[in-house]
Amino acid sequence: MKVSLEWLRELVDIDQSAVELAETLTRGGIEVEDVEDLNKGFEKVVIGEILSLTKHPDADRLLVCAVSVGHEEVTIVTGAQNLLTGDRIPVALIGANLPNGLSIKKSKLRGVVSLGMLCSREELLLDDTVGLDRSSDGILILPSTAPIGESFGHYLGLDNSVLDLELYPNRPDCLAMVNVAREVASLTQKKPHLPKWADQSQVLSLPVATDLRIIIEDQDLCWRYAGLMVEDVHIGPSPEWMQRRLKAAGVRPINNIVDITNYVMMEMGQPLHAFDREKIKGNVHVRVAQPEEKIVTLDNVERTLNPHTLIIADDTQPLAVAGVMGGLDSEVTETTKSLMIESAHFSPVSVRRTSRRLGLRSEASNRFEKGIDVSGSVAALGRVCDLLQDLGAGRPVAFVDEVKHIPPRRQVALSTERTSTVLGIELAVSEIHQVLEDLNFEYQENDGLFRVEIPTYRSDIEIEEDLMEEVARLIGYDRIPTTLPQGDQTQGRRTPEQEFRRRMRKVLAQSGLDEVLTYTFTRAEADAQWGSAKHSIPLLNPLREELGVMRTSLIPGLLDVAARNVARRNTDVSIFEIGNTYWGDEQPLKKLPKEELRVAAVAVGKSDRHWFNQSSSYDFYYLKGIMEAVAHEFGLKLEYRLAENQSLLHPGRSADIYLQNECVGFLGEIHPSLEKEWGLERAVLFELEMEPLFKKTRQTVRAHSIPRFPAIQRDLAVVVGVETSAEAVMSKIRKLGGNLLQHVEIFDVYTGKPIAEGHKSLAFTLRYQSLERTLTDEEVSLLNSRILEGIQQDFGAERRK
Repeated sequence: MKVSLEWLRELVDIDQSAVELAETLTRGGIEVEDVEDLNKGFEKVVIGEILSLTKHPDADRLLVCAVSVGHEEVTIVTGAQNLLTGDRIPVALIGANLPNGLSIKKSKLRGVVSLGMLCSREELLLDDTVGLDRSSDGILILPSTAPIGESFGHYLGLDNSVLDLELYPNRPDCLAMVNVAREVASLTQKKPHLPKWADQSQVLSLPVATDLRIIIEDQDLCWRYAGLMVEDVHIGPSPEWMQRRLKAAGVRPINNIVDITNYVMMEMGQPLHAFDREKIKGNVHVRVAQPEEKIVTLDNVERTLNPHTLIIADDTQPLAVAGVMGGLDSEVTETTKSLMIESAHFSPVSVRRTSRRLGLRSEASNRFEKGIDVSGSVAALGRVCDLLQDLGAGRPVAFVDEVKHIPPRRQVALSTERTSTVLGIELAVSEIHQVLEDLNFEYQENDGLFRVEIPTYRSDIEIEEDLMEEVARLIGYDRIPTTLPQGDQTQGRRTPEQEFRRRMRKVLAQSGLDEVLTYTFTRAEADAQWGSAKHSIPLLNPLREELGVMRTSLIPGLLDVAARNVARRNTDVSIFEIGNTYWGDEQPLKKLPKEELRVAAVAVGKSDRHWFNQSSSYDFYYLKGIMEAVAHEFGLKLEYRLAENQSLLHPGRSADIYLQNECVGFLGEIHPSLEKEWGLERAVLFELEMEPLFKKTRQTVRAHSIPRFPAIQRDLAVVVGVETSAEAVMSKIRKLGGNLLQHVEIFDVYTGKPIAEGHKSLAFTLRYQSLERTLTDEEVSLLNSRILEGIQQDFGAERRK
């Protein structure tokens, strides 16, 4: 944002130089990247008058000029042939350093001393300067009214400096001169001079247009669209003062109508666009483009649009790409007699996406992308009315305003005590009062607690900490004392939580999984599918539409990675991620969301073939084996139960994972109905909450002496109903086996003949062992029989023969 100091002085009292003001703004958090002195190169250039012209006594092509520069008369030798006595011309005096790099010194030309130089347009780099005769060849001839002796830079209005602001996305308000003035006023404790056009009554008093309607077809993409109808339009150049200010701001003057819209945009931050009213057929529609719809934009390029592009159209054709560029078919020309001037609020995401796709960037799109004040649309048209009438460029006759949404003004609480704690400096209530007064914020205070009403143009202030930042900026960061860290010196080491994550990564990597890192943002539909739509947190300014919410599950990101690899013929993928998920309790957020650390994995295809292991397809049991490795690493006892969410996971190849009767995750094969959606065939996955695993991890290693007495191993095969889980049978076996049953594991699951339909065979290995004595076959047989009776009674099991 380029800020003209001359323009800024009209809006706020400034008693600092440009450099001093730049330092003030930078200390206040508005970084000034550069200060440009527009008068540089014109310091010793003045307006002179030719008093006499005589031929050089020793050179036929040179003239000796007597020139009045106001306070004195100087002699200058020149070779220009376009001069007459009485001409007013720019004179570079001795010591001048011209814009083209030429330094002026006292010189002697063929015996005649020359005390300066008469300047041409080229030497002053004034190819496009307003108000000067462009046809002059040679020395630049000025109007006869040019005051003799006046600084040439002042005469051109170049005695001005421009501050180049490096604005970050959180301060789009400073893309408007009036808000820069407010910022300067706050930092220097001055009052801004807000002009009369801050009142919207001039526009609102106009009759409502009856021959044209505004139809907003998607209120998410356009909150408001206002139009000002203007008749008796006179197209011509804008006045010199306006062109000078636009140039200082980096905007090229075109004609009075376009310059007025650009001037108001730079002044108030509201982009505007003027349409030739006679070229609008029927009503104005704010809609998305049809597939392959085309428009020729103002740069005379035909562009193909898509259904993600928001456009302005009439009943027959597109008129403009919303927020980016107007169309050639509705542009203002020298023959235009009536106008519709647009002032709207378009979705920042929509404008950014369109701008990038079309490769078009403009001052308007820059402001829409960062977000503008929706309540400023009508005020901007009020300023247009003033300028149209002041410049005699047109007569406002009607007004139309279609409003879909205006967000309420935010209220934010600010505690003096907490502000003092956070900033590390003791603040009085009166100091907070002063800061809020300087910011011109409305507020109420009760016992040091402020309730502040945030102006609509300050979209960056949403929570208490934002107001604390304002306090710090205005009291001065230099008031905050510098302190060194305090505390005992300790040897650096990983925290238990860090060590836990490190060990988790190690066991998963050793199991053959590759670690990946995905965005913490994801698609709303996928997050609602695998996570929680109720707790998802939408982003106000997403990178892309498909990254619109903070994730509540790691699975969508991993599935995207797997699908992208499979689509590129890398068909064997086994990946995992450890990362945070984000859970909001309510929308809009009033406190920081809960961060929940999770670990998840996705595998699709086949495992690698090794000399010690044949290649095999990734399946439910592959990931369950990894789960057992995790359980063994951390001394946990995981339990697997039938998965409750049958819509996402294969009903017969999935399970919920429990730890001490608490569900901590899930495991299984993706549901067949989702395979086509993700482009993955028989992908298997799991996701676990890390916190309960960490809390219940066995922190100390328990060691036992090697048993001195032999173990006895027995196999037990039983037939149960297919609905009976092996885990339930194993739990019953452990309970009945008591202390003498040291280990039990399942080694076979079988269905089919001769097993009856609706049943399955489960085969277990049981190891009995005492730490105190040698067991007898009779003891083990009795215990084995008791176990068989127990599972027969609880599960209707039959011993397989």
